[in-house]
Amino acid sequence: MPFAQRLTCTVAEACEATGLGRTKIYELIGNGRVTTTTIGRRRLVVVQSLLSLVGINAVPAEHQMKLPSQKYPIK
Repeated sequence: MPFAQRLTCTVAEACEATGLGRTKIYELIGNGRVTTTTIGRRRLVVVQSLLSLVGINAVPAEHQMKLPSQKYPIK
């Protein structure tokens, strides 16, 4: 299942997906910028909040606008 379609992920997976460290993820959780839920003792990060944080809308690929290819690619 693609990451953007998941409901939740672990903190470690959130770090891997965003490229941020655990300390920064927990700071964002504390600031309310990243939403989590706790089930038992396990803290899960709401994937939609990560996507919003990095400015990605969770829109299915078939509904996303295709970007035009560059005429002169950067080398």
